[in-house]
Amino acid sequence: MTLSRGTVARYAVGSVGTGGFSTLPGLVLVYYLTDTLGVAALTAGLIVTLAKVWDVVIDPVIGAASDRDRARHGSRRRLMALGGLLLPLFFLLTFAVPASWDPAAGAAWVLLAFLAAATAFSLFQVPYIALPAELTDDYDERTRLLTARVVVLTVAILAFGGGAPALRSVLPDEHAGYLLMAAVAGLVLGLSLLVAAGVEQGVRRRRDGVRPEPDRDRTPTQEEPSGARRHPLASYRDGLAVLRTSLPFRMLLTTFVLQALATGTMLAGAQYVARWVLDDEAAVTFLFAALVGPAVVFAPVWGAVAHRLGKERAFRLASALFAVAALALLGLAWSPGAWVYAVVAVAGAAYAGLQSLPMAMLPDVVAHDARTRGPGRAGAFSGVWTAGETTGFALGTALLSVTLAVTGYAASRAEELVAQPDSAVLGIVLAFSVLPAVLVALSLITLRRYPLRKDDIEAARVAATREESA
Repeated sequence: MTLSRGTVARYAVGSVGTGGFSTLPGLVLVYYLTDTLGVAALTAGLIVTLAKVWDVVIDPVIGAASDRDRARHGSRRRLMALGGLLLPLFFLLTFAVPASWDPAAGAAWVLLAFLAAATAFSLFQVPYIALPAELTDDYDERTRLLTARVVVLTVAILAFGGGAPALRSVLPDEHAGYLLMAAVAGLVLGLSLLVAAGVEQGVRRRRDGVRPEPDRDRTPTQEEPSGARRHPLASYRDGLAVLRTSLPFRMLLTTFVLQALATGTMLAGAQYVARWVLDDEAAVTFLFAALVGPAVVFAPVWGAVAHRLGKERAFRLASALFAVAALALLGLAWSPGAWVYAVVAVAGAAYAGLQSLPMAMLPDVVAHDARTRGPGRAGAFSGVWTAGETTGFALGTALLSVTLAVTGYAASRAEELVAQPDSAVLGIVLAFSVLPAVLVALSLITLRRYPLRKDDIEAARVAATREESA
């Protein structure tokens, strides 16, 4: 089925929220903890990691709940809308620590508020990722849908990553600046999630000309007795089942997690690079512009490359290019300067592929599983995928925090002046260059084992169409 422009646009708008929430905490939260609240680097990293570990725990449960919602009501909208309503409140609270509180109390506040914000985000993100496999069964239409999403995603990363730190600096008081940033960002996040929450409805009206019906296509083993409630452990069993039974999913997920770990480490380190390597805290805006500007242009380019060569080959090219660019950033250790923006721009061009191509491949994996093992597991796939992505970004933040702690980074409270040892500055550079390059290089090993090709997807779709016609 060919998707309308309105459907593609509405789905893509959701990435304003997903891009913003994935970017902003990773960029400023650890820095807020270490350089405004005075929390030690290792503790700051642990706080962010604990919140992300909580995501890993709840994502499979949310995935199963989303599958049940679709089976019973014909839509995943309810959880998505709830996440859109709750996220702005908890995001604001994350950056609302009273200035008079000591570092320990501030750390506890941030942990609880960010746990709640991460939960609200997962309520949207897990069903959102499950939708592409259900909106269309066409291989190229999924690439088109996910390419549009990544264009919006990269614009959102640019806007949040560059604009939010600038907005934070509008007010002279650091605490008030963070609060203003969180209020504006939270409002934008919530609105974008709510816009995308009803995208299924328009597709089904256009397809059927009737009100959406509950999903009748679940296999007998996946049907539940009326009024039955599944044990929470069943959600984790479902997640383990999709990992165990789908080789394409295991390989794609492992690749994506390694790359999330790489980009999460770079993202968390950008603010530190700006302040302590480039000696200009405002340089973080230019770093993001250099990274994301090319990504906006190259997301459609990678879509065209994927159409010509296949998604998996295009993904390998993008990954190799990103690894080379990241390794080149090691030069910051000896000669920091404006040249860094050109290298980051190359990484940005590759980053567009790292975002769009695996997301376009995931619906193929889900659809392949549905045709070979029966439908009804899209939520389980998306729950495990979101948990994996979250784990990667969380461990990226943790990896940066451990690097800072080991190399002697000195935490400080707002308005305090500190000097960092040379070892800490070198640690920042390594976390921004060598570590991401090595992780992406490792991801190429698992990507080589990804077995699905366009011919496989199209053959399965044609066979399924013939069976339905018969």
